[in-house]
Amino acid sequence: MQPQRSGSETLSGEAAAGRIDAAAARLGEAQDAIAEVIFGQGSVVEQAIVTLVADGHGLLVGVPGLGKTLLVETLSRVFGLDRRRVQFTPDLMPTDILGSEILDDNGEGRQFRYVEGPVFTQLLMADEINRASPRTQSALLQAMQERQVSVAGHPRPLPRPFHVLATQNPIEQEGTYPLPEAQLDRFLLQIDVDYPDTETERTILLKTTGGEAQEARPAVTPEELLEVQELARLMPIGETVLAAILDLVRRGRPETAEDGRIAEWVAWGPGPRAGQALMRCTRARALLQGRLSPSVEDVGALAGPVLRHRMVLSYAARAEGIDVDHVIACLTAPLG
Repeated sequence: MQPQRSGSETLSGEAAAGRIDAAAARLGEAQDAIAEVIFGQGSVVEQAIVTLVADGHGLLVGVPGLGKTLLVETLSRVFGLDRRRVQFTPDLMPTDILGSEILDDNGEGRQFRYVEGPVFTQLLMADEINRASPRTQSALLQAMQERQVSVAGHPRPLPRPFHVLATQNPIEQEGTYPLPEAQLDRFLLQIDVDYPDTETERTILLKTTGGEAQEARPAVTPEELLEVQELARLMPIGETVLAAILDLVRRGRPETAEDGRIAEWVAWGPGPRAGQALMRCTRARALLQGRLSPSVEDVGALAGPVLRHRMVLSYAARAEGIDVDHVIACLTAPLG
């Protein structure tokens, strides 16, 4: 059975295997460099790297103090990306992110000059994105989707690569503006950051409270990241994996769910963008692990990060204490 093609080119033969091995080796060096600073959190680190390799944006969800900001800073150093951070607050305006035109007197007369905002970077950390007003959130999410901003009617392309890693506190919701589902859908993955296990927390206490803090070392250049992203786009996907993705997404919608429980629990299921995200992310995960093509196991491993912010549960599910991760576990059970 022939694998599905991506674009006008595909990867095949020994040359493809060599390129994939080289890319996997570089990404492995990046993982090792991150592990010198970020202790434990293996799945979180993997999902963050998958987000970059798949050329997407990620939403980091976790309580304060779990290292979300440190993770973004470490990623920027390891991948050699220019990084900026914006602390989102209710009074933040779109121009504070996108930039604005100012009236400048350069000696030859007054004229407007555009001053770039912090969005003109390669890796933007949007800290506590749900604390900004919907108007400011929309400005950032438009830049994420279109990879350009329009100021005074002039489109201005953003740098390449360009990634947004936003953070969100799942506990404190007072005075926040939760992202609408249509805007959440723009994030490739929702990466849940949980508390570390006992041994990892012991390591954190010992290695971060004495002497100088460990700084991340560069491992991959932005140019190499762009090459890896292009390589991931060219990876073939077999019919079995394609069918698993299509079946998973469609079974998550109440209109086409085969399981009566899913139809009862889900009010709004994942759209086609969820399937696109799974296609991109399974390719990236396979490349990260040095494999020539994705497997069904990749689909199961990434179903949670891809689907959990793209599904809305019904009142009946919430009344029964059902959460979205339980629903996703039921959906992925047939994958083994």
